[in-house]
Amino acid sequence: MTPDTERRAAARRGEQMQGTRARSVGIVAGLVAALAFATSGPVVKPLLAAGWTPGAAILVRLWLGALLLAGPAAWALRGRRHVLRAEWRTVVGLGLLGVAGASTFYFLAVDRLPVAVALLVEYTGPLLLLGWSWFRTRRTPSRATLAGAALAMAGLVLVLDVTGSLELDALGLVYAFVAAIGNAAYFALTARPIALPPVSLAGSAMLVGALTVTLVALVGILPVAAPRVQVTMLGAQVEWFVPLLVVGAVPTAFAYGVSAVSVRLLGERLASFLALMEVLFAVLLAWLLLGEAPLAIQVLGAALVVTGVALVRSGAASDGELRDGTPEPELPPVREPART
Repeated sequence: MTPDTERRAAARRGEQMQGTRARSVGIVAGLVAALAFATSGPVVKPLLAAGWTPGAAILVRLWLGALLLAGPAAWALRGRRHVLRAEWRTVVGLGLLGVAGASTFYFLAVDRLPVAVALLVEYTGPLLLLGWSWFRTRRTPSRATLAGAALAMAGLVLVLDVTGSLELDALGLVYAFVAAIGNAAYFALTARPIALPPVSLAGSAMLVGALTVTLVALVGILPVAAPRVQVTMLGAQVEWFVPLLVVGAVPTAFAYGVSAVSVRLLGERLASFLALMEVLFAVLLAWLLLGEAPLAIQVLGAALVVTGVALVRSGAASDGELRDGTPEPELPPVREPART
């Protein structure tokens, strides 16, 4: 093996190690973001039960998130405002669909459904992404990916308990499925390989989402009622602004910022399936905070979801996804020069 060949081989090994580290960081960031996102429903639901409308709650949530992300987003973008102008279509699309759409319809669903059910229906978004990728590339996903998707869907059916004693509001399910479309758009747009830093993308999209929901509320499409009430949180009576501060900081500003990093590192497919872990965290939090104990069949469904995510994780490597979610090109074999 010639020195040039050795250098190329060493470079490839270095790139593989760097890719492995990036995936590990992306997975950890995705799990942290999933846990943070999972606090949204259990924290805000007592406020909705006390008389707040979903419109009012989402307005406060998005504006708080936009304010908290403004500083980090501006710092990451310092000296590169032209990048924001160049990527305005991605920012607007993400703000309209992935932030305003997904968040608003999820809160509308939570107002009518158990938190875990609303969340898991929303997270059929990864299946929509898988189907879209299959249609767009005409490339059949690996068996592991398909098996993981099937198990996740089976888990969804069990968590919904469609043939059991769990009564579900039909309009709430419609809201949750619309949120799933926004969820799919969030991962697809966040994973795009653009020069805009992830936290800047999240912050600017959050502002677009907050402005959009404000406009919808002003024209009367989204009812807004925000009474000054006390709610029960962690067994104690607190003022109305306490859960709003929590939901604006943890599952909004922090979760969107960390999630954007995870999606950029992992690609849309793997990151979206990893985000299903939010459902399991939400089940536990709703049980601890709201007393919404899961049924035995829902626990089995949650286990299937976890198994499905693990299979999709292994299938991502077989499918050859890069961090931007596109198929990895095959490299030509390294050949030694002919000896004379």
